[in-house]
Amino acid sequence: MGNDPIPTPSVEDLQDDPLADAATSIFRRRELLRPQHVPQKDRIVGRDREIETVEALLKPAAFGDPPESGFLFGKTGTGKSLVAKHVTGRARGVAQLQGTNLTAAYVDCDQYNTETRAARKMAFEVRDAIDPDRYIPKEGVGASRYYDSLWDSDGLLHESDSLIVILDEIDKLGNDTAEILSKLSRSEEAGKTGCYISVVAISNKTDYTDAPDERVASSFQDDPIIFPPYNANQLQAILERRSDAFKDDVLENGVIELASALAARDHGDARRALDILRSAGKLAEKDDSEHVTEDHVRDADEYSDLNRSIQVIKNGTPHSRYALYALAYLTKTRLADSFSTGELYDAYCIVAEIAVGESLTHQRVLDLMKKWTLPEITESRHTGGGKGQGSYRTHRLLHDPDVVMSACIESSETQRDIQSQLSI
Repeated sequence: MGNDPIPTPSVEDLQDDPLADAATSIFRRRELLRPQHVPQKDRIVGRDREIETVEALLKPAAFGDPPESGFLFGKTGTGKSLVAKHVTGRARGVAQLQGTNLTAAYVDCDQYNTETRAARKMAFEVRDAIDPDRYIPKEGVGASRYYDSLWDSDGLLHESDSLIVILDEIDKLGNDTAEILSKLSRSEEAGKTGCYISVVAISNKTDYTDAPDERVASSFQDDPIIFPPYNANQLQAILERRSDAFKDDVLENGVIELASALAARDHGDARRALDILRSAGKLAEKDDSEHVTEDHVRDADEYSDLNRSIQVIKNGTPHSRYALYALAYLTKTRLADSFSTGELYDAYCIVAEIAVGESLTHQRVLDLMKKWTLPEITESRHTGGGKGQGSYRTHRLLHDPDVVMSACIESSETQRDIQSQLSI
């Protein structure tokens, strides 16, 4: 044990360790404020209709009958994943009471963003629930191998009555969307399995039209389930029903109201409301405060804005990030605070050539830069220019350039190469 890279102190050494003093924390149940937490129904606000609709899809599976499949649409933080997980979990519980073999799998398609990766994740989820000792290769095989592990004659689903698959952020599968939906929704008809399969597909894009296609449309209910944004009152109720995440009397008056009002500005995002309140609690602990104040909430809101912007940037396409990096570099190194598309394009070409060895056209880069204005990463204006100059568009960065550059290109070595060329 002397070579343990993470040694554990003795009981005596921990006697006065502040880490061992639970009384110093202002939190009682911190997990209630995590976006991944799936609460009981009495803590869910404003989603009765959506819950009932998903219940109607999945309830038959709890009794050994064929369930339906459905699409859930809505912006980030509107409760889609929460409702899907909540109802699926309850259906699985009822199935246990009924003696029905109901299996469920959750796949985050943002992380598992190809058919093979999604099929592998699904197979491992089912394996862990039914037969943890069953061998399934982690790599070196295609999607068909993972499907076979589910519905071969001796597959994992051989004795299951139903399988519910939640495909979260399904639009991240791109061109593979129709393929995986077709495999799942048509598996019974093709005689692959006797297990009923329900697919709950979730997308943050309310205008998502890539799926289902004609091969799978008949397997889904006609109308998608739309999740509208929460209003300020609903966000306040959500936070109030999770306020026992903190110990008694920790939250000062007005804290929940302010956190919900700030979150309501962003299309009623419950994830953001929870993030603000959780971050406010962490800031209060950092200050050794016994209370969470409105000042903590305001500071948490600023911190949340920064983190959200960083995540938006990291999720951008490579060339959109290279163009944004160019703007951030110009902002940091030049006296001006806004730059023409021409100035930006010259810097972008250097960034892109070093990063990937190719660059896009002037017009394509202009189109990419326009997309950064919607999440308020940049500001873009059309100007008439001076005499004889004609009109042109300018771009201004709305965040700290160092933060933006780090989010655009994480490799410090690549950044050094780029900056050495840009400085010439």
